[in-house]
Amino acid sequence: MQALLDHARSFHQRVADAGDTYRRLADGQSPQALVISCSDSRVVPSLITGASPGEIFELRNAGNIVPPRWAADASGEVATIEYALNVLGIRDVVVCGHSHCGAMSALASGRDLSLLPGVDAWLSLVRPVLTSRTPDDAGSVERLVQLNVVHQLATLGTYPVVRDLLDDGSLRLHGWYYRVDTGELHELGEDGTFAPP
Repeated sequence: MQALLDHARSFHQRVADAGDTYRRLADGQSPQALVISCSDSRVVPSLITGASPGEIFELRNAGNIVPPRWAADASGEVATIEYALNVLGIRDVVVCGHSHCGAMSALASGRDLSLLPGVDAWLSLVRPVLTSRTPDDAGSVERLVQLNVVHQLATLGTYPVVRDLLDDGSLRLHGWYYRVDTGELHELGEDGTFAPP
């Protein structure tokens, strides 16, 4: 923790050394994409994409879940999506799942989450859909992560703001599967499979 604190305490010097870069950011933001990813500490969207501050708008939570619109009137996820599309004018949305995902591993294994009631309730948003479609084999967690990305993209499509922008052709949705151990990124193709670009 000390190294993190030291970095945070001296960050202002790096900002000063960057010239006008951060001062321009204070005037507003115009990110290129909204990236919805897992809160897993090993998955860092700006690192994966090479984005600088101000280039991507991030939404991170356990399992990169987009809650169904009917279940989320007062959620940070809904607020972030609406703000990104309606206020910031973002026209590319990425849902990024990843290997070694604890949330998806818990679903795949049917792990008892009674000691984690918040996690259990959160995963109940996707449990019925995902666990009924996952084969019971060695690749089931990877497949479950990928099915989850597809499901979250479909859920996004039920949001009125997303549906309207998709209907007029001004919004693009992207599905990614990121491998933590290799850094490989697989993209969801039109055929429904994930492959390296």
